[in-house]
Amino acid sequence: MPSYTVTVATGSQWFAGTDDYIYLSLVGSSGCSEKHLLDKPFYNDFERGAVDSYDVTVDEELGDIQLIKIEKRKYWLHDDWYLKYITVKTPCGDYIEFPCYRWISGEGEIVLRDGRAKLACDDQIHILKQHRRKELETRQKQYRWMEWNPGFPLSIDAKCHKDLPRDIQFDSEKGVDFVLNYSKAMENLFINRFMHMFQSSWSDFADFEKIFVRISNTISERVMNHWQEDLMFGYQFLNGCNPVMIQRCLKLPDNLPVTTEMVECSLERQLTLEQEVEQGNIFIVDFKLLDGIDANKTDPCTLQFLAAPICLLYKNLANKIVPIAIQLNQVPGEENPIFLPSDAKYDWLLAKIWVRSSDFHIHQTITHLLRTHLVSEVFGIAMYRQLPAVHPIFKLLVAHVRFTIAINTKAREQLICEYGLFDKANATGGGGHVQMVQRAMQDLTYTSLCFPEAIKARGMDNTEDIPYYFYRDDGLLVWEAIKTFMAEVVDIYYKSDQVVEEDQELQDFVKDVYMYGMRGKKASGFPKCIKTKEKLCEYLTVVIFTASAQHAAVNFGQYDWCSWIPNAPPTMRAPPPTAKGVVTIEQIVDTLPDRGRSCWHLGAVWALSQFQDNELFLGMYPEEHFIEKPVKEAMARFRKNLDSIVSVIAERNKNKKLPYYYLSPDRIPNSVAI
Repeated sequence: MPSYTVTVATGSQWFAGTDDYIYLSLVGSSGCSEKHLLDKPFYNDFERGAVDSYDVTVDEELGDIQLIKIEKRKYWLHDDWYLKYITVKTPCGDYIEFPCYRWISGEGEIVLRDGRAKLACDDQIHILKQHRRKELETRQKQYRWMEWNPGFPLSIDAKCHKDLPRDIQFDSEKGVDFVLNYSKAMENLFINRFMHMFQSSWSDFADFEKIFVRISNTISERVMNHWQEDLMFGYQFLNGCNPVMIQRCLKLPDNLPVTTEMVECSLERQLTLEQEVEQGNIFIVDFKLLDGIDANKTDPCTLQFLAAPICLLYKNLANKIVPIAIQLNQVPGEENPIFLPSDAKYDWLLAKIWVRSSDFHIHQTITHLLRTHLVSEVFGIAMYRQLPAVHPIFKLLVAHVRFTIAINTKAREQLICEYGLFDKANATGGGGHVQMVQRAMQDLTYTSLCFPEAIKARGMDNTEDIPYYFYRDDGLLVWEAIKTFMAEVVDIYYKSDQVVEEDQELQDFVKDVYMYGMRGKKASGFPKCIKTKEKLCEYLTVVIFTASAQHAAVNFGQYDWCSWIPNAPPTMRAPPPTAKGVVTIEQIVDTLPDRGRSCWHLGAVWALSQFQDNELFLGMYPEEHFIEKPVKEAMARFRKNLDSIVSVIAERNKNKKLPYYYLSPDRIPNSVAI
């Protein structure tokens, strides 16, 4: 009788093993085997991290093995089991790999295909077509779209983390409990004694050092020492944690009535302001999105305020970017003066603090939450709904949506919900952050997620003209590396543009993103369908770059740039000044966050800047969804390319007082998971 050797690998994460009964059936082209109990006498099968082998003897020839069925039946108490993969050695000596990398919960059954990636057009056998269809039908019932707030990209239909499908939950929910993590962070930072001191002001700038953790030679300490300087202020628009706002000024805005006379002492080329604009030396950051947004009113004891500044910047003769004019609200007038470097020290300093605070709000809610977290969730839900596990694009993307839906669900449950942690310390809490996302959806376009196009659209693409824009330089290297890898994989599975166009599962995935993620808005520029290999490569690059590099660039520098509270105040407790010459140091300190809010803010930026345990970085694919040699070779070339980028960035950063490393591939997690 034919005998098969079946090797079963159990996951190594916590609680991956099981004591339940595991049965296996082999489905071949000539027949189906009986159900076999996989069990060895006097042996604890399916322990965490174990690889167990079993001999399965069948009554008759099964032909080519097409599917395997795994059933789990209760032994004592229900426990989930994480199955990594199964390998079957046939009587002829051939090995067939069946990747799984999924949880089997309760008394569950799972049907697996071998690991070769297949498009729908490659499946000619009825049983394989049926398996493909059934998998998507099941997934579409599990992964349902939901509107969390009007105007938002749609998200997963789950009220809390435990409502999610088991396969996309965190291994340990405790590890991503925001309340627990923020409290732990404050404990680790030795600031919990200030945690409940809301309404209590600090006495002066130096007083903030009581909650500032000094780690020698770090960016955060340099920020603390130099935050008041114009050079440090300007540098952050290029390489801080929100390097996406600055753009070349092609024309002075009508609502910023700044003149050459006002800024003359800042201009170094003996040109008028208009001539500097023509030569491309003037840059602008406009926070108009914040205009009219409701400030946080959740604490009746503390009034909180927002501004919507316009900041004009200048490229000096040393090619450094420095601020030359700041107007704190959008409508010019006597009570909305234009603040200048030539003004009194504290007038100018407070104006810059207001810009830094506004930048913090845009960064947290738009650059970070909307444009990485929520967008990546859309790609993830659409992938699970429309691409079966055997599809090459599913295999390619699954590592890049790992834990994204889970972290966003947890955020909606604890962080950005009504009365959530976001309300505690942020002036845009209490609903302002929701209004901001609703507004920003108008500017969320497909082109704005294409990194080279986004840089070009802001007039920031000339490397000689703007030499110290490391976010741009490193981002372009990583974008090209990902795009090259995408092109190689697409070439393996799509022999022509026609194959792309006729891949209905792919088209359904793209359509789901457009219809539900982007709410069917034509102005978003998101494609409804993809007709060429070139466009498919670009689309996949957008998905992976957004989830990995873009998120890393705007997330992991938060502690570096925002831990010194005066450099990134999460709230302001007095309105913007309406006149010059009246600001004092005491007034600034009373405007900055109180002790309690400062501590919550510090705990948040610390927790958000930490990598996950067992983080997987760009190019790491420990789950072997692909088994084909050409793809594995493409992955190896991708890793080699990324390694060379790591070396380039490390060389550039040598001896730099402010190294830029957020886009070094060895520090870019594969997915949005924090």
